[in-house]
Formats: sequence, structure tokens, C-alpha cells
Amino acid sequence: MSTAQPMAGRTSVHGATDAPAPAHRHLGLALLVIATAQLMVVLDATIVNVALPHIQSALGFSGSGLEWVVNAYALTFGGLLLLGGRAGDLLGRRRVFIAGIVVFTLASLAGGFATSQAWLLTARSVQGIGGAIVAPTALSLVTTTFPEGPRRNRAMAVYSAMSVAGGAVGLIAGGLLTTYLSWRWVLFVNVPIGLVVALAAPRVLGESQRRSGRFDLPGAITGTAGLALLVYGLSSAASGPTGVSHWGDTKVVASLSASVALLAAFLVIEARSRHALLPLRVLADRNRSGSYLIMLILGTAMFGMFFFLTIFVQEVWGYSALRTGLAYLPIMGAVMVMAAVSAQLVPRIGARPLMLAGTLTTAGGMLWLSRLSEHSTYFSGLFGPMIVTALGLGMLFMPITLVALNRVRNDDAGVASSLLNTGQQVGGSIGLAVLGTIAWTAVANSVRSQMIAAMAAAARAGHPVQPRGGSAGAAAVPPAILHHALAVGFSQGFLVSAGLALLGFVVTLLTIRVKRADLAGADGPPTPAVHAG
Repeated sequence: MSTAQPMAGRTSVHGATDAPAPAHRHLGLALLVIATAQLMVVLDATIVNVALPHIQSALGFSGSGLEWVVNAYALTFGGLLLLGGRAGDLLGRRRVFIAGIVVFTLASLAGGFATSQAWLLTARSVQGIGGAIVAPTALSLVTTTFPEGPRRNRAMAVYSAMSVAGGAVGLIAGGLLTTYLSWRWVLFVNVPIGLVVALAAPRVLGESQRRSGRFDLPGAITGTAGLALLVYGLSSAASGPTGVSHWGDTKVVASLSASVALLAAFLVIEARSRHALLPLRVLADRNRSGSYLIMLILGTAMFGMFFFLTIFVQEVWGYSALRTGLAYLPIMGAVMVMAAVSAQLVPRIGARPLMLAGTLTTAGGMLWLSRLSEHSTYFSGLFGPMIVTALGLGMLFMPITLVALNRVRNDDAGVASSLLNTGQQVGGSIGLAVLGTIAWTAVANSVRSQMIAAMAAAARAGHPVQPRGGSAGAAAVPPAILHHALAVGFSQGFLVSAGLALLGFVVTLLTIRVKRADLAGADGPPTPAVHAG
């Protein structure tokens, strides 16, 4: 490896001087590698969703066991993000990035060949480990590969578009692969992509300097276990279609209580550790902490939205898995267009105006979405609010990422990046648990009231009806009543999502004070880089 003479460093908010991000002869290819890796990790959270019925049939999962095909990935991914980010800081980001890609790819290959439930769940857990390594190092590689200013802004726009659109891409890809090939291909598809990324990374990405220090083992244990138990508890708490709440279940209470205790211990350890997994100085900046909170809020609103919409169009409108995926195409297009526009606007107007406008736009789209009914059509009830919401999200994620990583110390870039991913992942778990409980409770209440009204009307007409099984169970509910109940319940979920987006607006008003000049950077000649080879 050969090192060219670096230009002058920049001063961080903490007063330390960090080496500037190296420019690279292969910036376009470097961005392609980073964006592809991020897309692969994000879409894997949803790509298996449309294949779940086929997986259940092939491997004999029970209804409650099937959800762990999704949760096994989310659990290890969410729990290990902080550790993955710190590993990149200490061991070299390119090296750790490639290791994560290899782990993720091999786990995908193993999962595709699964012949038992335990085999598949183990593979999905290992996939989550690989994803937790890749996601934070991919983002920190953007900051170390692209110089500050328009180049980094454009790279952040592409990265952000992949982060937001990845869920929709997963649904489309899952629908296509499951329909035309096999459920196994929702896992096999990662193998050729992962191999190409792992082989290309050493050629187009420069290695970051390895940092002195050691792993914070007590912090790693308490932080990882605390986050994993938080995700597990929230995943287990969500109400199902029956509207039965699990928040009082022993395992949920125990998991969430243990999570609070472990995360509190984690913060105490980090405040005292010389080699902290999460140096608290990363959270000392109000702008950065505000951006993490906004990402948590958006993750809560966004994951719930995709979850409700997917069920609605399939159960109420009768969409196939493939048609459901294709229905999300406009979201991808709108997010990518607005992310590109945001990259051009940040140097001109700053991040704060975009974040204020983005949270309001997202709230407006979700509020509009709450008017969706069983009688709506795709273009009369879904297309418009979906586009507005996507434009709002596309307006948000790039400036949030820029603010979170603005002037962060170079040796903290990995952990700062992992906190963004952690916020989105934990927010998603909160969204599915809390919004799911609200929505499914409203669905159950609507079914109950409609059934009572229908039985009363039948009795008045002299045709009394007894519900099968003695209650208005799901098997006894006429489709028209169920479809209306789903529309009513999910409308409540969309309203809460709109409220969360408004909360993001308030948080932006109160915390984000970063100046336009701080994010504009310079668009001068590229800084000489450290090249591979």
C-alpha cells in the first residue's frame, strides 16, 4: 500500500483534528459497492416476507414459529449494530466491511439449502450478524471515501435512497423470485451479489487507519444483550389479528425489564470506560443526538406503514405477492428522485429546512393514507398518499445522515454510523409492536361491533344468527365486515404514524441548529487517497 501526502485535516466539534476523507480514483465504483451492500442488507429484512407461506409449507412452521424467520434476522441485526460499528473503527473499515459481506453471503447460501426449521433460523441469525457488521461500516466508508461537500452529499443521497427504498425493493424481489423460481431464491439471490461486492471492495475502497485501543467487553455484553432483548420484547409484544395484547405476557415484561436494566448498566459502563463501545462524546452534540431521535421516530412510523399496507392490499384488495411488490415501485422512484434533489439543496439551504419540510410532508402523506378504505382503488386511494409520503422520506434521510455524521471524530465514525442504523432498527421494532397493537385492537373492536349490529338486525328481522363457536371469531366473520374492520384499524395505525412524523417536526425545531456552511464543505480538488494494493 502506498500513501500520498495528505492535505490539512479538519477540526471536529470536539477540537480534535482528524484526517480528511480520502478521495479515490474509483469514486463511482466505490459508491456502487457501498450502495449495493446497504441495499442487500436492508432488503433482506423484507424480502422473505412474501415467501413466508411457501417457507411454512416447505418446512412445517407453526404460525407463531414462522414469525421467527423474520425476527431471527432483526434480533441479531439490531443487537450487534454498535459492536459492528466499533469493530470497523478499531480493525479497519474496509477489512471489517468485507468480513461482514462474507458472513452475510455464506449465511444466505446456507439458508437457501435449509431442510429444517432450526437450520433456517440459525442461518437467518447469522445473516443478521453479517448485516450488523456491514451496515455501519458501509455508512462510515462513505465518510472516509468521499471528500466533504457536494461529492459526499451525492454519495449520502444514494446511500439514503437505498436505505429507504430497500424495504420496497425487498417486497418486489421477493414477489418475483417466489412466483417464478422458489422461496429458496430469496436467500440464494444474495450469493452472487455478495461475491461481487466482496471481490470488488479491495479494489475500489481504501482502507481506514486502524485505531489503537481494545474492545469494551463489558459494554459489548450489556449493550448487545440490552438491544437484543429490547427487539425481542417488542417483537413478542405486538398484538395479532385477534386483537389480543401480549404486553402483559411474562416473557415480554421480563425481556423489556431486563433490557432497561442492561441498557442502564451499559450507559454507566460507557461513562467510565477508557475504551468505550459508545463514547458518550458522540451524543454530546445536540444536532447529532436530535438526528438519532428523529431517525428512531421515522423508523417507528415507516415500518408500521409498510406492514399495514402489505396486509391491506393482499387481504382486502386480493393482490398477489408479485402485484403487492410492484405496487411499491412508485415509492422507490419518488424516494430516489427526492434524495437526489436533497443532495443539491443541502449546500444551498441547509439541512434544517429540508428536515422540517420532510417531516411535515411525511405527516401529510400518512394522514392522507389514513383515509384509505376497502372501497378505494390503487389510484384513487393509495397512489397519491404513497407518493407524498415517499417524497417526504426522500427529503429526510440524506440530511439526517449528514447531520448525524457532521464533524464526528474520525475514530468515532463507525459507532456514529451504527447509532443511525440502530435507531432505524429499534424504531421499526417499536412501530410493529406499538402501532400493531393499536391497529389490531381497533380491528378486533370493529369486527365485534359490526357482528353485534348484524346479529341485532337479523334478530329484528326474525332471523336470529348464532356466531360459530359462540363468538365472533375470525372464521365466522363475513369478508365485508373483516375488510371494513381492517380499513378502520389500519387507518388508526396510519394516524399514529402521521402523529409520529409531526413529533419528528417538533424534535427538528428544538434540536437541529447545524448551519448550512457546516454541511456545504468544499468542492475543490480531491484529496490524495490511500489506495489498495
